[in-house]
Amino acid sequence: MRLNLLEILECPYCGGSFALDEGASLRRSGDEITTGVLRCQCASYPVVDGIPVLMAAYSGDAAFQQLLADDPDQALFTALELDEERQAAFKQFLAQGDAGTYRNCIEIFSPGNEGPYFVHRFANPTYLVGQAIFRAIGSDQRCFTRRAIDLAGGSGHLTRALCEIAGGAEVFLAETNFWKLWIARRIIAPECIPVCCDAEAPLPFKRGSFSLAFCSDAFHYIWSKRQFACEMMRMAGDDGVIVINHVHNALLENYSVGLPLAPQWWRNLFSGYGARVFKESEALDSVIERRAIDLSPDYSDEELADEQALFLIATRLEGMFRKYEYPGAQFDSGVWRINPLYEVERSGDGAVLRLAFPSPSYEDEYKACKRYLPERLELTNETIGNLEAGELSGEASELAARYIALNVPKGYL
Repeated sequence: MRLNLLEILECPYCGGSFALDEGASLRRSGDEITTGVLRCQCASYPVVDGIPVLMAAYSGDAAFQQLLADDPDQALFTALELDEERQAAFKQFLAQGDAGTYRNCIEIFSPGNEGPYFVHRFANPTYLVGQAIFRAIGSDQRCFTRRAIDLAGGSGHLTRALCEIAGGAEVFLAETNFWKLWIARRIIAPECIPVCCDAEAPLPFKRGSFSLAFCSDAFHYIWSKRQFACEMMRMAGDDGVIVINHVHNALLENYSVGLPLAPQWWRNLFSGYGARVFKESEALDSVIERRAIDLSPDYSDEELADEQALFLIATRLEGMFRKYEYPGAQFDSGVWRINPLYEVERSGDGAVLRLAFPSPSYEDEYKACKRYLPERLELTNETIGNLEAGELSGEASELAARYIALNVPKGYL
């Protein structure tokens, strides 16, 4: 972390500012802090491998802070919550250097059902909607007069997209799981500023620090929703923009249901902040059909009752609720690869691609993928070569527009 981060951080519990402890654990290069301890009026928190960990479990943990001073590598393993077996696998991953991939990381940190969700995130319908929404609304530069933050942002898939449109504004990633932040900064969104904090507690940022606060696919899992919403409004100030992507509607059945609310109660959380709730299905239609993103409707609760998933935008700024030009399919800052949902059978002339979901439950939950991903198609060697070289002309351009080809960070697959 950079030392100037202390300008906007505050203790989530006492609200006090932090000072950097000059003790034995401190390792720094100029203004860049690799390892250290932040102290406020009530507690102290570690900085592990450049990531401030502002979690109650680490508050004043003298044993961990001593470990940080004596053996920062072991402190990293502890923060990553790795047992001995997974520590060994992680060390092997590190030894691979640039050859280690995001997929390798996920196999270490999340070997269960959550792993495929992360690996296939860039082709996920909720990702497509999320990046389209903030690419549209982010075309209004009032969103980036200060910083932007992705709250409960996982390992940074949408954070990466946010970095692309921020126009030089700092982009933060806040997440409870330290390992997700570590992966995000290493592979997915290296330009982001990671902060480990608890979405169920007050957030460790000063009032008005952000002009855009974003949260996707997470709010319906948070118990203390009122507090989280109030914290977002506090951090965004009077002239900020809040975007909540993909929350579940309590009036209908949902996969991974979490703790959903009915539309009126999602809106009520941001009462007084100009909140509107939208239909996710309509936004997905716009993405698939490559047409304008219409954020002008002000739907009633009755109109939203039959919508399984919703998104919300809240702002006091004039003119934000309007129709936006189609924002394009994908960013192009990384490398182009065939969507990993496809099995690729190579031959002398090219390849046959067959859609293959990682599990029946994944296929059922994300069946909307079939609306834009064909079951089978054939590609020539020329098209594959153009794609891998980043030359998106002709057929390769259409593959990108239909998400058959994905732009992913280097080292992702």
